[in-house]
Amino acid sequence: MKIKKILVSQPKPESAKSPYFDLAEKTNVQVDFRPFIQVEGVSGKEFRQTRIQILDHTAVVFTSRTAIDHFFRICQETRVTVPDTMKYLCISEATAYYLQKYIVYRKRKIFFGAGRFEDLVEVMKKHKSEKFLVPLSHIHKQEIPQLLDKAGFNYTKAILYKTISSDLSDLKDVNYDILVFFSPSGIKSLVQNFPGFEQNSTKIASFGPTTAKAVIDAGLRLDIQAPTAQAPSMTMALEQYIKKHNKSS
Repeated sequence: MKIKKILVSQPKPESAKSPYFDLAEKTNVQVDFRPFIQVEGVSGKEFRQTRIQILDHTAVVFTSRTAIDHFFRICQETRVTVPDTMKYLCISEATAYYLQKYIVYRKRKIFFGAGRFEDLVEVMKKHKSEKFLVPLSHIHKQEIPQLLDKAGFNYTKAILYKTISSDLSDLKDVNYDILVFFSPSGIKSLVQNFPGFEQNSTKIASFGPTTAKAVIDAGLRLDIQAPTAQAPSMTMALEQYIKKHNKSS
């Protein structure tokens, strides 16, 4: 059986230049998008119950745009005015630029890493005397607190949003040849939405080691894995697999 339909468990890309659209054209397959997880903000009332005082901190560490959105939302809901002296340390330059949505970028103290949390920790070491606030989801990479503890930073972990499973009941009778996942939460959503899911000939693709582990832990077969030396991106891994599979089918 040739591969004809792929479901990517993420929102549809806003840009027409997405590599997924190129993949569909190159391999002549249908690529659909559907987020398997959604983000739900912690309410101002819930946040107050944590007793965390935002203004007790002198710097905020952002690992994503979502963290930025929910930090400023919580500030608004709890009527906190963030001082101009607050420092912002972001995981990447793109994340740092996103701050322009909320603050006058050029007037603030903004620093950023090269895209990995390890890089950001090195940037933070230049500001070791700060008291850091780290906004996160209730499900987050354990390496974040581990690296912060190891470096001896004075920081507070603030859970400002939750990652929950989307309702996928409308997909019950829809079949795809490949399902593509990017996080353990996506696998959890699949299992929650379809408790009797039988993989059969459906291929599963995963990005990153933690997602791959979640696939196997759920008792599913992992057919396509990225990144690898031969396929550093998910679209490259999919293209290589589809061409090889469809050629032999």
